[in-house]
Amino acid sequence: MLQLAQIPVPKAPLPPLKIRHHIAHYPVVQGAMAVRVSGANLAGAVANAGGVGVISSLGLGLNSSYSSNQPKRGSFFEANQLALIEELQKARALSPTGIIGVNVLVATKDYPTIAQTAAENGANLIITAAGLPLNLPDYTANHPEVALVPMVCGLEAVQTICRTWQEKYDRLPDAFIVENSKTVGGHIGTTCENPNSGIEYLIPQIQNYLQNHLKVDIPLIAAGGVWNRSDVERMLALGASGVQVGTRFITTEECDADRRYKEVHLNARSQDVVVVPSPVGKPARALHNVFAEKAIAASPNLERRCIANCLQSCLCRDGRQSYCILQALANAAGGDVENGLIFSGANVGRAERILSVAEVMAELTSVQETLPD
Repeated sequence: MLQLAQIPVPKAPLPPLKIRHHIAHYPVVQGAMAVRVSGANLAGAVANAGGVGVISSLGLGLNSSYSSNQPKRGSFFEANQLALIEELQKARALSPTGIIGVNVLVATKDYPTIAQTAAENGANLIITAAGLPLNLPDYTANHPEVALVPMVCGLEAVQTICRTWQEKYDRLPDAFIVENSKTVGGHIGTTCENPNSGIEYLIPQIQNYLQNHLKVDIPLIAAGGVWNRSDVERMLALGASGVQVGTRFITTEECDADRRYKEVHLNARSQDVVVVPSPVGKPARALHNVFAEKAIAASPNLERRCIANCLQSCLCRDGRQSYCILQALANAAGGDVENGLIFSGANVGRAERILSVAEVMAELTSVQETLPD
């Protein structure tokens, strides 16, 4: 029997990703994952490998050196601010010339402060999620070099943001991250149940609006379900300028979460993905565990204590109808993988071992693949 030879098949290099004045060598943006799943270590490593590294700002002050394990409500936000400054300093020390972004949730009470703090302390990009960032340019007005990148899940959000920013600030976003609600990990956008909410519909639809109505060319970054080079190429073929990759980076050495958190993702299967209710009022995609079972069943044994008063609107704090999402995410990332909330994308289960970020980036961007002769 003849042995099959492995023949390298050359592929065209991926284009760089330009967002405002910042150019990433590869069109890969690392997804923001909280609490302390994507911190300085992961962001710095991705930036060094030629992508855009992103620090998730949610709950950074929790269990940090700036607050006690049970933070007082008055001190939590100050701890968040100080911890973010520290994470940015660490990330910049790891990657002096790389592109570092900060993800900020519009739904949090300290959103304006965190956005301003990120801009003042060296973030190249500010990415927003969990709401429409209609006043974001106010918070970064003194730092025009900082790129502003809202995450959206549909055309209506793009239209609202563009119209508001043009009228109030005479500017537009520097890029949009377009969420594929059918595959993205964590909170799922409101268009999830719409049959036309898939990324293959959203990217051309939004691109058409920007180019033909506003007459501008704003980069679109596709988020959700991206695992390998073929997925990247598919998104670029739809018209995206880049991709956001989250779950794939969890099973890396540099991911900031506890090793047990990484191993749960490593050993998970696609059928382990469930949709759980969240105190923010939206469903979320996560991995099945004891906590997820309780959340789905609205178990009376589910702890409903708000620990930080972090959200503008919260079903846990305001109505005792849900759990504290900050505590649930922190528990999981800290290693309590049965009693914490483990966000995950739909493509979980494809990792074979824990790799370095450099290895993952090489698989995402490789210029050749091997095929049998």
